[in-house]
Amino acid sequence: MQRYSDILRSYDIKPSYTRLLIYQYLKQEKTHPTADEIYQQLLNEVPTLSKTTVYNTLHLFIQKHLATMIIMDENETRYDLISNPHAHFKCMSCAKIYDIDAEAPSLNPELFKGYIVNDAQLLYRGICPKCQS
Repeated sequence: MQRYSDILRSYDIKPSYTRLLIYQYLKQEKTHPTADEIYQQLLNEVPTLSKTTVYNTLHLFIQKHLATMIIMDENETRYDLISNPHAHFKCMSCAKIYDIDAEAPSLNPELFKGYIVNDAQLLYRGICPKCQS
C-alpha cells in the first residue's frame, strides 16, 4: 500500500484509506469497472462506504489525470487508470472490455484548428475470440 500511497501523492492526491482501496482495485482488477461495481466490491471491506465517496474519488482521479472515464454508451460509464495509450474493445456477447495496444489514429490537424483537444478515446465493439469459439 505504501507504493500506492506514493503514487497518489505524486498526483497531488491525499492518500486516504478509501482512495487507496479504489486505486488498488482499479490497478489490480483491470476490469474497467463501473462506479457501482467498485462500490459493491469494496463494501465488505469498508461497510461505511457510500456511492458518493466512490464517485467523488473517481472524479478526483480523473481531474488529476490519474484515471479516465470510458463512455461505452449513454447508459454505461466505466473507469480505467491512465497508463499507456490504448484502445478498448467491448465484446457484444460476454460484455467484457479488453485493452488493445493501439493509439487513436492521427487526424488532420486542420480539423481541430481553434480547438484544444484534451482527450481522445478509441472504442471498438464486436465479438471477442473467446466468444467466437
